Amino acid sequence: MKTRLIIPIFIPFGGCANICVFCDQKGITGLNAPPSTTEVRETVKTYLSTWKGRGRREVAFYGGTFTALPLDIQRAYLECVEQYLSNGLIHGLRVSTRPDAVSDDIVSFLKRHSVDTVELGVQSMDDRVLALSGRGHSAGDTVRAVKILKEHGMKVGVQVMPGLPGDDIGSVMDTAWRVARLSPDFIRVYPAVVIKGTVLERMYLDGRYTPWTLDEMVSACKKVSAVFRLSGIRIIRMGLHATGELREKIVAGPYHPSFRNLVDTAPDISHRQPDEGGVK
Repeated sequence: MKTRLIIPIFIPFGGCANICVFCDQKGITGLNAPPSTTEVRETVKTYLSTWKGRGRREVAFYGGTFTALPLDIQRAYLECVEQYLSNGLIHGLRVSTRPDAVSDDIVSFLKRHSVDTVELGVQSMDDRVLALSGRGHSAGDTVRAVKILKEHGMKVGVQVMPGLPGDDIGSVMDTAWRVARLSPDFIRVYPAVVIKGTVLERMYLDGRYTPWTLDEMVSACKKVSAVFRLSGIRIIRMGLHATGELREKIVAGPYHPSFRNLVDTAPDISHRQPDEGGVK
């Protein structure tokens, strides 16, 4: 029996000022627009009514840039689930956002509304890779955001995406070490794949992007895993969540429904930490 429940609330593209080359939240989540507060409450009630475990229960806002939503919308979402916190049915709230949408004022607002965990879509610590991927933020923004969140006592999660345009094994490992030095509480690793309807699909079809093979990605993620293990950072997901909607949308790239198992069972490969002078 599971001992932890995370109730996902998807807000596809909510707060996103730009669309990254790899992203198709509508296609992945099957949603056309962010949910209403009524829909959020109903989702929470449905999950709670079927949950048989006794562990920690959280509501998590995924799929967009939560802290870039208009403040009244953020407040409405958070307040509509605070009742579950006050009666003990929910133990915590988490949101996902971008590194450049984090500030002292924003984090103070989140804390006042009982948010205790923030996940950052970092993807890479290589500024060239970030630019080619249409991210619109820098590695420096990530360093600053993690610092602010930690100063406010927030739990910090980081999402990285090896295999983006411009990536090679050197930039992927550099990202792993630089993220590890930030000491986040947990990591998600999502290999870059080509999804139908994205800018990355056009780049792939035009010959401007070559996705990594499955073997290449498994080998790289084995090394990345070793870095995070060495640093004592939990990897809570390795590979994209296997859903029917996602499988129908994948055009090319290193997707496998049991990707983490492939990585975990691959031969161990040590990777020495680079000298400080060699880090970008």
